[in-house]
Amino acid sequence: MKSMTGFGRGEASNGSITVVVEMKSVNNRYRDVQIRTPRVYSVVEARIQKSLKDRFARGRIDVYVRREVIGTDQTVRADPALAEHYLLAAQEVSKRLARNEDTIPTSWILEQPGVLVIAERETDPLSEWDLVSTALMAAADELERMRAQEGSALYTDLSANLNRVIDLRAEVASHAEGIVNRLHARIEERITRILSDRIDPARLAQEAALLADKADVSEELTRISSHAAQFAEALENTEPIGRKLDFLLQELNREINTIGSKAAETPVANRVVDMKSVLERMREQAANVE
Repeated sequence: MKSMTGFGRGEASNGSITVVVEMKSVNNRYRDVQIRTPRVYSVVEARIQKSLKDRFARGRIDVYVRREVIGTDQTVRADPALAEHYLLAAQEVSKRLARNEDTIPTSWILEQPGVLVIAERETDPLSEWDLVSTALMAAADELERMRAQEGSALYTDLSANLNRVIDLRAEVASHAEGIVNRLHARIEERITRILSDRIDPARLAQEAALLADKADVSEELTRISSHAAQFAEALENTEPIGRKLDFLLQELNREINTIGSKAAETPVANRVVDMKSVLERMREQAANVE
């Protein structure tokens, strides 16, 4: 079982280019991968998406890709033809002003706009995909390890809370035993107090049976046992189980609420409150499960 929260970092270098990938993930009902890359790597974002789609089933995953150039990624280009035009123009002005045209310094020509241009070297992002992929997989591996560690802690907590629900269910079942006889006795006592000796035993039994039927929670208890068993089985699964856990918790909550609405005695009502409290903790924990 894996959590949906974690962090991973990976780095790869070929001596002149270093690629660093960092990724963090948080809870999400679905898989939502958000990628931020340098402009030059925008063409490989689809590959990054596909690589992570095969690794993660749920969670919002933010991916940050950094490209670092060792040295410089810029080059200087000269335009000799333009430099010659500047020189000729300067010489023409020198002649008009009757000045020595040989004194025009080369440095002045080089300072003129367009003579020297700083440009980025052309980059082929596909040629650097191996670097990106290596850093990406290293970050994904670390993220998976962290999610697995978080998942192990969630497994322990969910198992403990599930056992608590099972124990409380057993207590409800224990208190529910003999409810028909207790309801019958209470009804007889109340009616006797009001009507004295004018009691119809058959009517009394009928009313008690109706009340007992409304208070019967045996079916709900059976379904709680079934859902709890499925929940325990799901916890042992290595596949993504978050959605299944969410569904089973909804079903458990439905049965517990039904028992609460039927609760005819305080001990049962108290256990229902306890079960709902435990179930709420389980819902919060299961929201982190992939």
